Amino acid sequence: MTTTKGITLVAEPGKYDLTMIREFDAPRELVFKAHVDATWLARWLSPGDYDMRIDKFDARSGGAYRYIHIGPEGEEYAFHGTFHEVSDPVRIIQTFEFEGLPETGHVCLDSISFEILANNRTRVTTHSVFQSVDDRDGMIQSGMERGVNDGYEKLDELLERELAKSPV
Repeated sequence: MTTTKGITLVAEPGKYDLTMIREFDAPRELVFKAHVDATWLARWLSPGDYDMRIDKFDARSGGAYRYIHIGPEGEEYAFHGTFHEVSDPVRIIQTFEFEGLPETGHVCLDSISFEILANNRTRVTTHSVFQSVDDRDGMIQSGMERGVNDGYEKLDELLERELAKSPV
């Protein structure tokens, strides 16, 4: 595949938000499916050597999710949120909260858009709004960028396998 590796991360100093942009060599419908199908999601949404277990995943407007990343030593990190809008195959708006913080309430709002590009490619843009600059900066410092890149590399492989089965 000729996918440009790595996300473009935009996080301006002193702001509450960040934007991640990544392109995929696959049609929008397939990339969208990978974000809303629990079986597919479990295969790619985790850092490199982590696995993922899904406790709940109801990808529809008003639905909710909870999943757990499981590290190589058995350590577990849980995340949950609510789907505010799922518009197939254009956009997902959801909340996101890491359960491992000492106090709850550090929720961010993610808007994920899926844009059709030439040559059956797709651009995914995730815009995340945090409750504070500290929350946003803490997420960045936690290694989020590496985790997102690792997951998207797994997604590249999944999409390539799916396209090889039945070209779209």
